[in-house]
Amino acid sequence: MTKGKITIKTRKFFTNRLLNRKQFVVDILHPGQVQLSSAQLKEKLAEKYKVNNPQTIVLGGFRTKFGGGKTTGFASIYDSVQDVKLVEPKHKLVKNKLVEVKKEGRRLKKEKKNRASIVRGKERAKVRGGAKKKE
Repeated sequence: MTKGKITIKTRKFFTNRLLNRKQFVVDILHPGQVQLSSAQLKEKLAEKYKVNNPQTIVLGGFRTKFGGGKTTGFASIYDSVQDVKLVEPKHKLVKNKLVEVKKEGRRLKKEKKNRASIVRGKERAKVRGGAKKKE
């Protein structure tokens, strides 16, 4: 294959007013080259569709055809970051750095579970660390 420039085409464009987004299938033609990174692809789509905030673009489901040269995936452009947080699942928000997850160790989870199993009622939420006091 000869090296050529990267071409981005969109198809099946649909404005989804219920979810406040534009959604479409993205075809990337990249003969003789590796696929674009998601950050580069977001920049190109933001430029193409005149989006101010690239955080409102969510990408997913990209597959490169056997032999390379063509990649196909799905993209959504939301109206605002609040709409992204409302609609998208948590794992995609973490991937796009819109939400930060506090990880706790395996042992700590088990200890909390065992302490909570002894206590009943409102006290159980306090032991688990779920309920916070109002100040």
